Amino acid sequence: MDTPFDFNENAGRIVYVKTVDVADLPDQIRAEAGDHEQLYAVHDEEGQQLALVADRKLAFVLARQHDFAPVAVH
Repeated sequence: MDTPFDFNENAGRIVYVKTVDVADLPDQIRAEAGDHEQLYAVHDEEGQQLALVADRKLAFVLARQHDFAPVAVH
């Protein structure tokens, strides 16, 4: 199969999803986190946090709904 693919199509539209320990977050956010030990942060290519959610699946769905291509960070 020889189908051209434009790798730059999603340039600037990639976001990174990573786990964040609630214990490492500011007091106000820890209070809102309830009984969660980890949350999931969505960051742009420059490292700016765009969202903080309770569930990994939700982080990916949220990114895709906003036309971003999510990538997991280990």
